[in-house]
Amino acid sequence: MLKFFALRVLATVPVLVLVTFVAFGLVLLIPGDPAVTIAGPDATVEQVAAVRDRLGLDRPTVVQYWDWVTAAVAGDLGTSLFTSRPVATSIGDGLPVTIALAATALVFSLLIAVPTAIVSALRRGTWIDRIAGIGSSLGIAMPSFWLGLVFVLIFSLALGWLPATGYVPLTEDPAGWLSHLLLPALTLGIAGAAESARQLRGSIIGVLQQDYVRTAWAKGLRGRMVIGKHVLKNASVPLVTVLGLQITALLGGAVLVEQVFGVPGLGQVAINAVTTRDIPVIQGIVLVAVLVAVVSNLLVDLAYGYLNPKVRPR
Repeated sequence: MLKFFALRVLATVPVLVLVTFVAFGLVLLIPGDPAVTIAGPDATVEQVAAVRDRLGLDRPTVVQYWDWVTAAVAGDLGTSLFTSRPVATSIGDGLPVTIALAATALVFSLLIAVPTAIVSALRRGTWIDRIAGIGSSLGIAMPSFWLGLVFVLIFSLALGWLPATGYVPLTEDPAGWLSHLLLPALTLGIAGAAESARQLRGSIIGVLQQDYVRTAWAKGLRGRMVIGKHVLKNASVPLVTVLGLQITALLGGAVLVEQVFGVPGLGQVAINAVTTRDIPVIQGIVLVAVLVAVVSNLLVDLAYGYLNPKVRPR
């Protein structure tokens, strides 16, 4: 496992280098000139040139890229062109909220998917299985923003059980933090739960047909032990792969869900940066988001190696 871990870590280095190229290059394709936006529509050519010189936007692209990368390695992602706040500070304010939302959504996804997949696989072909299949299709098909509005209408406006918008830090009020995260996390986790349940169900059905599982049943082992010890571990390999893809999707989907529920996460920072063409903030968000995704996928690879020893290097 140690060799497997080292190889996976080394494999992430080229990915991060490529990401720096993409993050820096994409913002150059955004139309408009941030110097003109900062100087104002009535600014003269000299004033715009002065702003461009002050921000270093008149330097060669290669020089700008090198300065940005070297500073980012040291933890300095630059300064916002419009708020004059350090980019790392702006991202540091929103990233924990987005990660908390995505992590809670992932927990909800697993809590829904695993029992549903087990029951559906054990009751294959019955009305329970058919209902679970219909629910999975609906969960994948429903847009997250529409589902979020439905949840707000039912649980906030009609029943008054949960707040519709806002966010409370965990350190200030744990109960308030959870109550504000329940609806957006459930909204974000429904689609992932549907996909995970579908994949895990098919995998469980395949494992249940293996000889060692039949032997376990023949020995008279309790169903909970057979499923928990012999079936789930081997059936979870495809689920781990799906979870690796879902983590990235959750980070992207959180941007939209945060707007629906008024959660002050990284999504709001990203939208403001794109609207104002705040290049340092855009670059910092892309870099940090990809870094989080790379680390998450690394953990998924390690879990995959633990569950399936065949992928480990000899």
